Amino acid sequence: MTNVRLPLRALVPFAAGSVGMGIWATVPGIFLLYFLTDVLAVPPQVAGLALLLPNAADIVVRPWVGRISDANLVGRGHRRQLMVAGCVVVLAFVTLFAVPSDLHGTTAAIWVAVALVAGKLLYSCYQVSYLATPADLGIGYHERTRLMGYRSVVITVSVLLAGVAAPLVAGDDPGVGDYTRMALLLGAVMLAAMLVGITGVARLNRAAPGTPAGPGSRGGLLVALRDRQFRALTASYLTVAITMKLVLAAMPYFAEYELGRSELTTVLIAAFMAPAVLTTPLWVLVARRLGKQRSLLAAQAVFVAGSLVLALGAAAGLPLLIAAVATLGVAFAAMQLLPLSMVPDVIAAAGPAGTASAGSYTGVWTAAEATGSALGPYAYAACLAVGGFVASTAGEHTTQSPGAVAAVRYGFTLLPAVLMTIAIALQRRYTLDKRANTAAPHAVAQGKAVG
Repeated sequence: MTNVRLPLRALVPFAAGSVGMGIWATVPGIFLLYFLTDVLAVPPQVAGLALLLPNAADIVVRPWVGRISDANLVGRGHRRQLMVAGCVVVLAFVTLFAVPSDLHGTTAAIWVAVALVAGKLLYSCYQVSYLATPADLGIGYHERTRLMGYRSVVITVSVLLAGVAAPLVAGDDPGVGDYTRMALLLGAVMLAAMLVGITGVARLNRAAPGTPAGPGSRGGLLVALRDRQFRALTASYLTVAITMKLVLAAMPYFAEYELGRSELTTVLIAAFMAPAVLTTPLWVLVARRLGKQRSLLAAQAVFVAGSLVLALGAAAGLPLLIAAVATLGVAFAAMQLLPLSMVPDVIAAAGPAGTASAGSYTGVWTAAEATGSALGPYAYAACLAVGGFVASTAGEHTTQSPGAVAAVRYGFTLLPAVLMTIAIALQRRYTLDKRANTAAPHAVAQGKAVG
């Protein structure tokens, strides 16, 4: 346990790198399924597969990228080479929405799927190395939460701004050209932010260097996969990731088909993200007092309660529904902050073998996140298909059956409640926090004395 306190000149640019990551996570996550079914006339079951199948390659690639990142750390003393290569993800991001005008249906889905495969590979080069950074630093239990708190605030703000700006830039009833213009604008912002993030990683490494793994260190995937605490934490996070991506993908449908006003998508996104931004610093304080595990379990329970309120649908009234969405946002803040700050705790507890395998841990972790990113929209698309949802092209407005409207509502509300309940059961298997939090107050006291 170390008492180093990270300087703002390193924290701020590191956190700024999450702006680009937030755009990549948000815009395809919220709009890509809707873009396929309601602009490119892709049937929901095909659209779901177009988003799911690229993740099969991604799941394999991310642990491999983690091992390369670990090797770079040993050979070069840093992980930034992969991060620079990952910045090319901006080209794939634009390609996702720049679908040729003569492509519709299955052929359009193939275009998007190929671009998504390339994008996920490039993004993993950046994300895996970026998220391995906290484990590389000589910092303690609470300082990891502080570091990831800055990152969580920035990425949540970027998700909010991207989620609000994307539909505004695309315009009302947008076509492919409108989505392409949106992608070009947001892609430029993404690139600038990712380059700043690389600078932040370099400053953190200089401010709080950890003990480097030597060439003879035995790291790798087996160390991560054999770690019981890591398996429990990752399994719960996978379920949370599925749930959150499902909710984001479902918002445009809930606004248009349940509430009857597609423009309410922006309102729902803002109601979800704004509380997440505001409450992230509060969750840092709550975790310092209660511990990360207890705080995370409480947030997951709050999410279940909010989802059940949303299941009442339009009959509950717009103010109550917006309040329920805001409650989900408060819970989301904790579920984004706390698990990521717990991964370095697990790595530190694993000793030298864990330190030598930080990239592999992060590779497996981000593979779980990528799996959730795919399964969430796919699960919702499957709900739509079961309900008989009919796809359409831009400018075409299809009247959906009562079964399809019911699928829109309950896929957005009851299914997330069930999934989050499963996540709670899995999260309770994680026990490391009890020991880590017991040691933390002593270290904090020492840190104050030193400061």
